[in-house]
Formats: sequence, C-alpha cells, structure tokens
Amino acid sequence: MYQGGPRFPGRLERLSALGVAVIGISPDGAESHREFAAKYRLPFTLLSDPDRSVMRAYGAYGEKTMYGRKATGVIRSTVWVDAEGRVRRSWPRVGNAAEHPGKVLEALRRG
Repeated sequence: MYQGGPRFPGRLERLSALGVAVIGISPDGAESHREFAAKYRLPFTLLSDPDRSVMRAYGAYGEKTMYGRKATGVIRSTVWVDAEGRVRRSWPRVGNAAEHPGKVLEALRRG
C-alpha cells in the first residue's frame, strides 16, 4: 500500500526487478486518482477504498495526530504483502516520506 505523493516511482525499476508490484490505496474516487496519477506520472495502479475498509484492515486509517491535534484520517503507511497474500512487514505511520522508499527497498532486498 502506497500513500504520500510521488516518492516510490523513482525506485520502481529496482522494485520491479525484485518482482514487486506497487499499488496505492486511498479513499479518493477514480477521477481523483486519474488526475493524481497524471500529475505525477505514476507508473502504478491506484485503488479507491471509499469505505476505508481495506485501509482500516491494514492499519492505514484511523486516529492520528496532525499539528498537535487528534484527527481521524489516512495514516501514511506501507505494507509488504507477499505473493501468497501474507503480510511480510508493515511500516505504519511513515514519518519521512523522502527516506522511506529506500528503507522499503532495503528490506525487500534482504527478503
């Protein structure tokens, strides 16, 4: 699950070489996804989760703190799901979006 702007695309070739498919999920609708994907030239699929059930299941939607206040919303997270559908690792509450893709790539290389 990818959230948080166009950080992963620059590493997509390296991820693809490892057999990884990147999929982004948000509660936004299909038109919003088309516009976002076009704006950032995203080379991967964005899925819509309007009822937030998938994001809740992966811990990517719920209570969070924004600017010192509690709010409910999308929690920037990454989940590594293997080919058998098992969660191999989860990075909840991604802090530094610029450094995060490198950490994921490193973990995937280690297997």
